[in-house]
Amino acid sequence: MIDLVKLFEEFKNIRAGVIGDVMLDTYLWGHVERISPEAPVPVVSLDKREYRIGGAGNVAINLASLGAEVSVFSVIGQDDEGNILKELLEKKGIHTGDISRSETRITTNKARIISRNQQMMRLDSETTRDLSPEDEDRIVQRIENYLSQKRPQVIIFEDYNKGVLTERLITEVIALCKKQQILTAVDPKKKHFFLYKGVDIFKPNLKEVREGLNLLLNEINLPALQHIHQLLTDKLKHRISFITLSEKGVFYQEEKLAKIIPSYVRSIADVSGAGDTVIAVASLVFAATKDTSLMSEIANIAGGLVCEEVGTVAIDRDRLLERCKLLLDKF
Repeated sequence: MIDLVKLFEEFKNIRAGVIGDVMLDTYLWGHVERISPEAPVPVVSLDKREYRIGGAGNVAINLASLGAEVSVFSVIGQDDEGNILKELLEKKGIHTGDISRSETRITTNKARIISRNQQMMRLDSETTRDLSPEDEDRIVQRIENYLSQKRPQVIIFEDYNKGVLTERLITEVIALCKKQQILTAVDPKKKHFFLYKGVDIFKPNLKEVREGLNLLLNEINLPALQHIHQLLTDKLKHRISFITLSEKGVFYQEEKLAKIIPSYVRSIADVSGAGDTVIAVASLVFAATKDTSLMSEIANIAGGLVCEEVGTVAIDRDRLLERCKLLLDKF
């Protein structure tokens, strides 16, 4: 039987690197009392402004909340939003020294205007083109130094199609990790779906699988998902398929070992950020145990837990441990 307390303590000994598109989430809370005389739109009187970590940064804070030593590799702008984002990450104990500041890009900022707990509008400020060759050289060199000096147990690619994860960066870093026997995990998006060849853990959601493989999937069952795994491995030659199935749970397959694990969610409040939590928890558990089944079980529980909270939140280590003790007696 697995000693869950010992496993969770082991997370503190794991070094993890997160590569991808970090973002600042801005929440503008206000109230509406009148319609604008300039146009038929509501006038929102601002009550408070809140900043949160988004994108690949959310994966990093999930890792840190479980006790791992986390470094982030990304490119942001030389702007106030970048300053705020770095400060937020540092307050979570995350190493930000390898986040580059670019003169040709702005920091991604998603500003949500909210009144009466309803989102009225979202304003996105971002650069989505691929990194310049100079920015690309800088981040590849920093990752190479990190791998050789820190020897992390796992590298996570968190792709939001904002230009940080270029074809060159993806292929070179995977090759470096393979050479140094460092685990790789990826949460992909459609644009680079089939660039992550040879990774250890490939974690799309069902929607991304359908889009990536151009599939019409009418029924979600084990044979259908095993067929998807085969289609993916034919193209990617990866080790583990780990597919989140929304309210239906998760599917995993490594070689012939395959299973659908039903969701443990009791009451869904908000699904925001659940995928970030799942990839973070799965990566840590697999790095500590190399057990695909246990990885999938614990990550599935974690995804359900954060769906019980409103807004994007990092997993609570103690709460996850207690829920795992309750649900994983078979281990």
